[in-house]
Amino acid sequence: MFHYDRGLKLTGIDLAIDICRRQPRAFVSHAHGYHMARHELALGTPATLRLYQLRLGDRPTRELPYRCPLDWGPLRLTTYPAGHCLGSAMLLAQSEQGSLLYTGDFKLSPSATAEAAELPHADVLVMESTFGDPRYRHPPRDRAIESLVDRVRDCFRRGATPVVRSYALGKSQEVTRLLSNEGFAVLQHPKVYEISRVYEACGVSLGNFGRLQRPAPAGHVLIVPPPHSPEPWIEPRRRYTTIAVTGWAGSGMPRRQARADYAIALSDHADYGELLEAIERVKPSEIYCTHGPREFADHLRTKGYNAYPLESSRRVAAR
Repeated sequence: MFHYDRGLKLTGIDLAIDICRRQPRAFVSHAHGYHMARHELALGTPATLRLYQLRLGDRPTRELPYRCPLDWGPLRLTTYPAGHCLGSAMLLAQSEQGSLLYTGDFKLSPSATAEAAELPHADVLVMESTFGDPRYRHPPRDRAIESLVDRVRDCFRRGATPVVRSYALGKSQEVTRLLSNEGFAVLQHPKVYEISRVYEACGVSLGNFGRLQRPAPAGHVLIVPPPHSPEPWIEPRRRYTTIAVTGWAGSGMPRRQARADYAIALSDHADYGELLEAIERVKPSEIYCTHGPREFADHLRTKGYNAYPLESSRRVAAR
């Protein structure tokens, strides 16, 4: 059913999956840059394809709404929410020979701006494993949100402008919604703002936010994605404090690496415990791991799973 050619492909229909070089046909699980390219035909959920075209221009696409099967040659394709960002999707491929679930980037914990992940049963699981190491355990979500809100309030108490550093797609929109829920007014870097407009157009309200302009008025939280500097947006004499929001903060990321004064461990990826939970829910007979440490497959084999790095699938099995 699948093979590896510098990325995952469904063999029967020659469909590339999240390959970031141009392909005749490709499924795009979500619109982060390292999961897509200017394909001749891109398949994805309606929201992902809107973001895909925003970021890469007008391209030929075919929509795969959640839970709406598409029969294509010998395969039936169905997307399910992945809980990662707007439009993010898992792809279930079914045939007479069996089934394969590709997770893409996912998380099982709640999200303020993405549908909760759904994990159907499959014979083969190809899973994202960014945090596939037992030391990667995220703190409780409520605690991370409380830490973020407390840091922002403390900035205002000290007369400093809080500047949140978070990825332009996904994390920035969730942070905006969370802070807006607490009564804060948010101004977003233009690259974040254009993505947030797509969120709003897709029915995901982000609350009280606007487009950041020079100079930023006082009394607002600024959201500026890396690698952009906040300094061009702030008057020279105004104090500011930077807060990085990243799942890597939970693994002891130094502040200098986060390029921020503080780091909050709020992630949009499954941690090690959620990866194991996903396997239990899917109940596959084989597992292929990607986008994470190769040792994760070793960890799984010690637990009795038939697991391999995806990159070795040519040598392990011909499917």
